[in-house]
Amino acid sequence: MPPHAPDGDAIAAKRALRAELRERRRIRPQHERDLATESLTRQLIALASTLGPRSLSCYLATRDEPETRPFLRWAVEQGIRVLLPVSRDDGLLDWAPYDDADEGLDLIGMPVPTTELLGPIAINDVGLIVVPAAAVDRSGMRMGWGRGYFDKTLGSMDRRPPVFAVVFEHEVLDALPREPHDQGVDGVVTPSGITRFSS
Repeated sequence: MPPHAPDGDAIAAKRALRAELRERRRIRPQHERDLATESLTRQLIALASTLGPRSLSCYLATRDEPETRPFLRWAVEQGIRVLLPVSRDDGLLDWAPYDDADEGLDLIGMPVPTTELLGPIAINDVGLIVVPAAAVDRSGMRMGWGRGYFDKTLGSMDRRPPVFAVVFEHEVLDALPREPHDQGVDGVVTPSGITRFSS
């Protein structure tokens, strides 16, 4: 499908692709997940070590997503302030500090910390943003899961720090269908490595 298809075509193509990717994640064997977690953690640590942020934003992975918790624990141990997203009913994201303690669920069922809620502008102070994705293409275009929270957040930032999406290797595709509101990323992290995109 051409990357700049009409919006209706792009929406339908995204819906079909998300369903396929979601199913592939769901049936991934546990031993593959474990190996991917170890490798991905090394890659995320390498990324953060290279960029050296004093604070970063990331997310708590769901069961089928590439696991982020070992990386988050490492970041906290290094004294890096970590903010995690909490969904709001107006389509924006609040942010909460990560403390490796209790977890709850936000209004759309995503895992979140139970620490104090900060407003949407809290992300403006971070030096690195790590975002979930369903897929990323080789131009740096990110496709999320369809709710638009991260597109809205990234699109509203005046000065964005580096933004990296996290996916499995087979989710880095040649091209993705896109809509006008879609936001690209500066790079992608997979268990096998880090790819940076030229702007």
